[in-house]
Amino acid sequence: MASLAELNRRLVSCRRCPRLVAHREHIARTRKRQYRDWTYWGKPVPGFGDPNARLLLVGLAPGAHGSNRTGRMFTGDASGDWLYQALHRFGFASQPTSRSADDGLTLIDCYITAAARCAPPGNQPARQELDTCRPYLEREVQLLPNVRVVLALGRIGHEAWLRASGWWERLPAGQRPRFAHGRVTRIPDGLTLVCTYHPSRQNTNTGKLTRRMWHGVFRRVRRLLDEREE
Repeated sequence: MASLAELNRRLVSCRRCPRLVAHREHIARTRKRQYRDWTYWGKPVPGFGDPNARLLLVGLAPGAHGSNRTGRMFTGDASGDWLYQALHRFGFASQPTSRSADDGLTLIDCYITAAARCAPPGNQPARQELDTCRPYLEREVQLLPNVRVVLALGRIGHEAWLRASGWWERLPAGQRPRFAHGRVTRIPDGLTLVCTYHPSRQNTNTGKLTRRMWHGVFRRVRRLLDEREE
């Protein structure tokens, strides 16, 4: 079985989705004014974290000027600011900020991945693009045998994990875990699936997702893992 490192080497050379390839490379060439001195990553973004992690986070897709610029999941944008502050607060990250792939940040008992690995136009990957990208998530699920809690960041991340893990097909439609912020579902194989709204500006700036709500989800995740350890 390929290692995570080998999987990620294959992933970063992927060009299977023409629309996404064109978009990510256009963004990397034109750049945002405030990042004009950066050399953008402009490729698929691999997963990041502890290969022995018990916590798996599944997001949506790289941000055009965040991960597509820095080459690391949730790094360099507002969503990442929310995520890494919470990960550090609850003991899953070595520092509360994530600015670049070489800033010294390490994850503790945690691995971060996404439903799509290329920055999509309008932050909306097409269904076919999600289907094309799914084998990478499927392999990560197989290569992370210690995962006990899955935190789905948004509805798309929620469905992506259910499909990649095989539970979408194994469970009848009426028994599949439904997405709702804060919902906790025990999966038959012993995993626990936790849902949260995605920490996008659209959610955080409008108050749909507050710090209290966000920290409440991570407090629950920490409690679930601590209970298992006991």
